[in-house]
Amino acid sequence: MIEISKLTMQLTSGGSTVTILDGIDLQVPEKQFLAVIGPSGSGKSTLLGLIAGLDRPTAGSIKIDGVSLAALSEDDLARLRREKIGMIFQSFHLIPTLTALENVQVPLELRGEVGADREALRLLEAVGLAHRKEHYPVQLSGGEQQRVAVARAYAARPSLLLADEPTGNLDSTNGARVMELLLQLHRDQGSTLILVTHDPALAARAERVLSLRDGRIVGDQLQASS
Repeated sequence: MIEISKLTMQLTSGGSTVTILDGIDLQVPEKQFLAVIGPSGSGKSTLLGLIAGLDRPTAGSIKIDGVSLAALSEDDLARLRREKIGMIFQSFHLIPTLTALENVQVPLELRGEVGADREALRLLEAVGLAHRKEHYPVQLSGGEQQRVAVARAYAARPSLLLADEPTGNLDSTNGARVMELLLQLHRDQGSTLILVTHDPALAARAERVLSLRDGRIVGDQLQASS
């Protein structure tokens, strides 16, 4: 599903060049659960952003389902994200002026789906928040906001889910609940899941663990998933 070759990302800061990713080669097959680990500054979130087409690399290529991201316009990249990619962030990124139900409806309405409100409610039920459908993000706890974000990410039934430290701002109880939801939806919908995390316990749940350090792959291990 994902083919990455010689991927390099460099930024210029204070007149000097900083290399964030340095010649990454990676293939991720369909339906795999891949955890990406490494210390802060190792390039984990940058890699996720490049796969999502949110940034353009300095060099190298990324293909999703055989399509090169470099060949796509900004409109094409937005369409790709709308149709194939779900994203979950550490800081939730819910729209503050919309209710929980409306936040989940957004990707469905962008796809022009009939019955977006019914499907959004079904997804809120799946994450245990149907009773909070009319509440705004500010009225929800951190764990509830992240569960709404999970429901929104899966609303368009993406074939690829990218999760950047999705439990990083949660306590252990809510973090565990969100992770179980991610794994359940990953299994039920057969999506490819790429999870960036600092938590070795979360990484241990993955089928494969990729370790980054200083922008390079220093470990790539298949393991039994739970």
